[in-house]
Amino acid sequence: MSAATLTAPARPTNDGEGRIGLRANLRHIGALARRNLLQIKQDPESMFDVLLMPIIFTLLFTYVFGGAISGKGNQEAYVSYLIPGLMAMNGMNIAMAVGTGVNEDFRKGVMDRFRTMPIARSSVLIAKIVVEIGRMVVATVILLIMGFLLGMSIDGSVLHVLGAVLLSLAFGASLMWIFILLGLAMKTPQAVQGLAMIVIMPLQFGSSIFTPTSSMPGWLEGFTKVNPLSNLADASRNLFGGHGAVAQPVLITLAWAVAITVVTAPLAVRKFRSKT
Repeated sequence: MSAATLTAPARPTNDGEGRIGLRANLRHIGALARRNLLQIKQDPESMFDVLLMPIIFTLLFTYVFGGAISGKGNQEAYVSYLIPGLMAMNGMNIAMAVGTGVNEDFRKGVMDRFRTMPIARSSVLIAKIVVEIGRMVVATVILLIMGFLLGMSIDGSVLHVLGAVLLSLAFGASLMWIFILLGLAMKTPQAVQGLAMIVIMPLQFGSSIFTPTSSMPGWLEGFTKVNPLSNLADASRNLFGGHGAVAQPVLITLAWAVAITVVTAPLAVRKFRSKT
């Protein structure tokens, strides 16, 4: 892709921001997203995590935890509990991959080339998020198919299911800004992945993703109540089931998504501008 493809009709400033209009910015995002998609086409192995992890996680947790929680031979009941939780976990795992990918692009000099072009700095990062949201959609579809194959039941309407999927995508997109910021701040992809795992593991297992929280110690149960992954998983379960409290967990999840994006997105763009 040549530099001319990304050139805006307006006269650019030195940092690529400011005078670039919305239409030109959207065109840059589209061109950069297309570049990222072409990279996936040239390296299809990069989709293995999206294609295989939903299958592995569904089978593993269903047959490891399902019998203990729902009773031996009654794993189908656990699947209906598990799948909405795994939707929340998918977003976090894919978000972590975004951070390592950004770090690797800087190490290869790809990002340095982008920063010499007359494009908005934010368009480079937004284009990467757009493509990763597409990967999340693929992972979610595979996850739902696995759930149906293992006996998952959904009592909610199609709109309820779509709402749960969109909620998971929105929250996952907000998490990507956190991991992009980590990718820009850390020196190596291994460092990004190591720190990300330290953050991810307590959030995933200290939540209602895999098991009900009623049997947890009081201090841990208190943590799960403020854990945004628990709110996302509970909101998705209630939407899938067509009953239960929906408004509160949905609003809390959306509030988390907005707050995370408002705080971390400007920091990530600023770090992208200044990183050498």
